[in-house]
Amino acid sequence: MRLPPHILVVNGVKVRRPVFLLGAPHSGAALLARALKRSPGFHVTMGRASVAHVLHAFARKPSIARTSGAVRVLRDALAESWQVLPGSCGECAAPCREAGGVTGAGPCVATGDIVRFGDGSPDLIYSAPVLLQAFPDARFVQLVRDGRDVAADMLADPACLAWFRPAMLGGGTEFPNAFLGVSKDEHLEHWKGMPAAGKCALRWRSAVRLSAELRRSLPAGRLLTLRYEDLVRGPAQAAATLAEHLETRVPKVALYGHEAGAGAWRSRLRPSDVELVERVARKELTRLGYLTS
Repeated sequence: MRLPPHILVVNGVKVRRPVFLLGAPHSGAALLARALKRSPGFHVTMGRASVAHVLHAFARKPSIARTSGAVRVLRDALAESWQVLPGSCGECAAPCREAGGVTGAGPCVATGDIVRFGDGSPDLIYSAPVLLQAFPDARFVQLVRDGRDVAADMLADPACLAWFRPAMLGGGTEFPNAFLGVSKDEHLEHWKGMPAAGKCALRWRSAVRLSAELRRSLPAGRLLTLRYEDLVRGPAQAAATLAEHLETRVPKVALYGHEAGAGAWRSRLRPSDVELVERVARKELTRLGYLTS
């Protein structure tokens, strides 16, 4: 007999049609999360420890994400993240508190105002199949950005670079590994000696491939794909597109002021790094229209 669907209740509110923001690192998920946090009725979290620990456990050991308990673990982590308690915002990362306009411990939202939940934590893209199982009615928004700009931002982000340290290979890290972009065991030795820019390109390439797989597996009503460049150059249109997809009002003001992020790789990356990123991710950069030759 088929079991009834699991109904998650957080702070007395049933979790229905939650929204998850997906993309490679520094592809714009945080920008969209900022906008959704200001949308009426939404409670959106970004990088809460309960979620980050699970995502990174799945990243290091992809086999865990394929076990029968993975769905429950991720669902429980998100439920903990969405709990609204007097000091809950004090546990949030600085970008989440800033996006919610919180100057103290919070909370950033009143429980009586919550209608829908969402999450824009970094690295959600690598657990998308588990999210699909955990929340069958979820809505997904995935961000695509020029891999060269992504690499430039990753190289300036100590949290991203930390994953490239030799210690990452300890503790039972499994390969192949989509999180690190190592698609075959035999490529591991080459990855170890690769400059950081190349490792950033591999992570971007892997995330883009996962995004393409998700796009093929979900109907249009469940998934919206946005380009970061369109987001920052036409925030009003992007907000309208997002609002239509999620059936909610999205304040466009939260999307303004980020024009410098598009194409900045030209002044931020060394020529050798540009050459490496384009060589590693040439196929995906070309397919997405970022590279024409």
